[in-house]
Amino acid sequence: MDKLQIKTLKDLKASGYVSRSVKQELRENLIKQLKNKNAVMEGIIGYEDTVIPDLHTAILSQHNILLLGLRGQAKTRIARLMINLLDEYVPYIEGSELFEDPLNPISWFGHDIINTKGDHTPVSWLHRSDRYTEKLATPDVTVADLIGDVDPIKAATLKLTYSDERVIHFGLIPRAHRGIFVINELPDLQARIQVALFNILQEKDIQIRGFKLRLPLDLQFVFTANPEDYTNRGAIVTPLKDRIESQILTHYPKSVDISRKITQQEARLTDSQRAKIEADGLVKTLVEQIAFEARDSEYIDKKSGVSARLTISAYENLISNAERRMLLNEEEQTFVRISDFLGVIPAITGKIELVYEGELEGPTKVANILLGKAIRTLMITYFPDPEKLKKSKAVNPYSDITNWFSSGNTINLVDDLSLAQYKAALISVPGLKTVIKQFHPSLNENQQLLLMEFLLHGLAEFSLVNKSFLDKGYAFADMFNSLFSTEFDEDEDEDYNEDNGRY
Repeated sequence: MDKLQIKTLKDLKASGYVSRSVKQELRENLIKQLKNKNAVMEGIIGYEDTVIPDLHTAILSQHNILLLGLRGQAKTRIARLMINLLDEYVPYIEGSELFEDPLNPISWFGHDIINTKGDHTPVSWLHRSDRYTEKLATPDVTVADLIGDVDPIKAATLKLTYSDERVIHFGLIPRAHRGIFVINELPDLQARIQVALFNILQEKDIQIRGFKLRLPLDLQFVFTANPEDYTNRGAIVTPLKDRIESQILTHYPKSVDISRKITQQEARLTDSQRAKIEADGLVKTLVEQIAFEARDSEYIDKKSGVSARLTISAYENLISNAERRMLLNEEEQTFVRISDFLGVIPAITGKIELVYEGELEGPTKVANILLGKAIRTLMITYFPDPEKLKKSKAVNPYSDITNWFSSGNTINLVDDLSLAQYKAALISVPGLKTVIKQFHPSLNENQQLLLMEFLLHGLAEFSLVNKSFLDKGYAFADMFNSLFSTEFDEDEDEDYNEDNGRY
């Protein structure tokens, strides 16, 4: 008989259905997946050898779980994907607000209806997607929200005294009976509220306002927390932490390649953007390198972390900036340029927590510093290291470029140049295209132009040319002339101040 055709307790017993706890269900379904080599968590990248094995171990041990890690490490997503280990459907007593097992009722309602109707008790089926409950811990959460309280309106309506179990209004946790219950950002929960969870985790029952009530809830608890919260906003009280059997540490992607896969999976781009805007591997990698530089930066609070959402938002902005230029220039297609990274700055500044030194610099300047460091890091993977060239007697491939700037020439690359203007500006620099052809001979024209611009930025990061910021782009000039010009301007300013407004 099809499960969904079972409508009464008698049919359920005849079918041979055997009740299982949520943790047994998760364990046994995971065992099947492991045997079939398909125990994967869809969309989770980079945890195959670390977090996922620990999670499997915790589920096999039938443990409650604490996922501990900095922001943007997929903790909530992992918890939500656990529902895929539940049975597709489970039976429950029709009308039960706690979705009680017909073979194992726990509330007054469940016991009463089975005592009254017996084998004719109506049975419904609950899909696994309805067996997941999630609550964000905030300081205003109360015991009544999570566990329950006496409902005076229900007591008056049913004409019951407050000593009757039926006047209880159950909170989120009892209503998640036979499912997965997730509390996000657990340290934000007030200590007295955390204490209310002790009995549920250890004795598997609840207590509501002195009722002599034993309600053996069947739950898989998953908690998430950020280590920063332990000192900045609150803490997980020690007895509660002791009752959470498995603590699993999450982490950021360990390589740029893994980080890039996550970004490409999560970035929300339109079909039009994907079709009309070309994003080379260089710019995709550069976006990820910014996050890696940020996690090592002396300007950024390492305890706070740098979320994976930074690179996702940055990549979306990068594509949108290129799209805006394409629309302004009435072009049908375009490709991402280095100058488009000006549009990435807002995505960076909103997702980094600065330490004192960073606050002195300001978020925008720190974002530009991170971009510069990322370019410098990638420069030597595409071209010879300028610093090593200085120490060796090898021919310097950049000499024609630097000599051209030394002669007083400059180039401006703003982010709204048409393709023709962009190409003409880059081609005007002697030796630039020659270097690209020398080290990357088999590129198409768009890739050549992108690398030509990238090389200018790279040379600037190694102090071979000067890069200054324009309102909508960058200006490149000779390094030494720019230095002298700056010194002259400073001297003028000093004279101006000393003479009280006169040179």
